[in-house]
Amino acid sequence: MEYRTLKWVGSVDGELEIIDQRKLPAEFVRMRCRDTNQLYDAIKTLAVRGAPAIGVAAAYGLVLSLKQPGLDDVHKALGALKQAADYLGSSRPTAVNLFAALERVRRRGEVFAAGNPAAGPAELREVVLAEAHAICRQDEQMCRQIGLNGERFIEEGMGVLTHCNAGALATAGQGTALSVMFEAHKKGKKFIVYADETRPLLQGARLTAWELKQAGIDVTVICDNMAGMLMKQGKVDMVITGADRIAANGDAANKIGTYGLSVLAKEHGLPFYIAAPSSTFDLSIETGAQIPIEYRPADEVRFCAGTQTAPQNVKVYNPAFDVTPAENITAIITEKGVIDRPNTETVSAGMNPKVSE
Repeated sequence: MEYRTLKWVGSVDGELEIIDQRKLPAEFVRMRCRDTNQLYDAIKTLAVRGAPAIGVAAAYGLVLSLKQPGLDDVHKALGALKQAADYLGSSRPTAVNLFAALERVRRRGEVFAAGNPAAGPAELREVVLAEAHAICRQDEQMCRQIGLNGERFIEEGMGVLTHCNAGALATAGQGTALSVMFEAHKKGKKFIVYADETRPLLQGARLTAWELKQAGIDVTVICDNMAGMLMKQGKVDMVITGADRIAANGDAANKIGTYGLSVLAKEHGLPFYIAAPSSTFDLSIETGAQIPIEYRPADEVRFCAGTQTAPQNVKVYNPAFDVTPAENITAIITEKGVIDRPNTETVSAGMNPKVSE
């Protein structure tokens, strides 16, 4: 890709540079996060968003936490790591990648300190940064492999419907659902993508359409409530989205409106795919009913692009995500392979594929 949604700049005393996605598509602006407070605000206000990207950003956030003064021994540094992990973890509750990355980096620091009692804070900072880099590289690799595993589902001349943004802007690599499209495009396939606007914050219109145009892929933006009509007209051949958390039985949380698309796809006999890395699976929960759903500020619905579109102080219901039941999902495309007809057994097998002899 010609752009990276985030990257670490410098050494252990460096900063996290991100694309400010609140500005797109009108402006392409990079911003620097120099401490955990800035990063928390960037995550909370969606300057950086998308489950994998949030996880990677949070991993680097723990590096930022070790820049504060007064951490003159390892025990104080470990305390700062835990405090920062709890703080950053409170920014958004649904995407499991956030918590997995924070726990992985924090645990790596603890293991290092326990095994190297003579080490100081400087050595710990190097270890924490190396682990954050490893998480970033792993996400890049998983994104590419998801695309390679899923591009076969897009055939010449297809109409592909997607919702919200699951591209490079949502990950450290080339995306999840959009990675499938990018790889199909690389093979010379011609297809059209219908990108839902994705109210209330228009991630589909602002971000997905921008990414696909950058890649030279034929894209048409539609309002969310047009999807059913397009399916009825035969213009849609498949639906593919990303996910923010997937339960052990295959139920998948994604941007609000995804569940409705799965129902429409089922009614019209269309395949409905989820593309997500293994880091988005939360096998500690049995079903989607246990996935915590984030609720966003009311003014995100009362206003659109800065213009008031609803009466002041009118009641607003604004969940950021909904849960698509596994029975509505044709397959989940991961970096490990494709999980057909997801359920508890197929998800378990897909997350632990047997190595052929």
